[in-house]
Amino acid sequence: MGTQMNKSLPESGVQDKFEDEVDLRELFGVLWSGRVKIIVITAVLALCSVIYALSVPNQYKATSLLSPAQSSGGGLSSTLGQLGGLASLAGVSLGGGESSESQIAQEIMKSWSFIEGFIETNNLAVEIYAADGWDKASNELQFDDDLYDVSKKQWSDGSSGPPRSWKLYKAFREKLSVSEDKKTGLVSVSIEYYSPYVAKRWLDLYIDAVNEHMQRREMTKVVRNIEYLEAQIQKTNISEMREVFYTIIEEQTKSRMLAEASPEYAFVAVSPSMVPEQKSQPKRALICILGTMLGFMLSVFFVLGRYYSGRTDD
Repeated sequence: MGTQMNKSLPESGVQDKFEDEVDLRELFGVLWSGRVKIIVITAVLALCSVIYALSVPNQYKATSLLSPAQSSGGGLSSTLGQLGGLASLAGVSLGGGESSESQIAQEIMKSWSFIEGFIETNNLAVEIYAADGWDKASNELQFDDDLYDVSKKQWSDGSSGPPRSWKLYKAFREKLSVSEDKKTGLVSVSIEYYSPYVAKRWLDLYIDAVNEHMQRREMTKVVRNIEYLEAQIQKTNISEMREVFYTIIEEQTKSRMLAEASPEYAFVAVSPSMVPEQKSQPKRALICILGTMLGFMLSVFFVLGRYYSGRTDD
């Protein structure tokens, strides 16, 4: 009886292997019989991917590498650091660390309110929202007629008028990239757009706007500090405290003069922007390859699905 059980095991293994071979033969047979459908569906989707890849307009990315301007550890920065304790006792903030100022600038430049002001100041709503291409020969932007009437220079009657602030912000943020290298502290800012010339122009305007905003922010803070300190001088009769206040006012005045004399207050361009020569997207070859692969997989699933669904019905 034990001998019979031992003999049955290899026989069942051979039978399972035979059934697997039959299943694989059946599978390849189904695919071979449906090869025409597979070829046609794959070819159709491959053609569609080629048409789509050719219809997507080129985009170009302008990039600038920036260094935080307030990065030196000597001079005024070290003096303000020594006075930080006294200033805190007086109720005055001389500003955080240099790295924090860079972080603040990066958060501000990505904020809704800042981008909204940048778009409005430079009148970029039409170029951001209504443009859908660029004519390289004439170096002119192409616009969606359903959104903007170029001849009348106004939003088309069929559109809902100028887009809301949030839509403009989202459209611009899709074109903007801001990243910081944690090791070096350098900040990379790039703008991607249909026209390489417009992309560079926007990027230069954007960096200038960030520096100007941070400059105004610092000057406003310094003026408020000086006004507060002058008021405290009038309130105290302690000569030592008055000397401390006057010392802090002197340093705050130097800080104000430095801010006024520094157009590149927040960031200095280590690598200024250039007009990009090569497109950044679309990746047309990749689109065609992925479209063809998708067509092949869908066609295989289609052929197998029809075959096995037919067997189930039987």
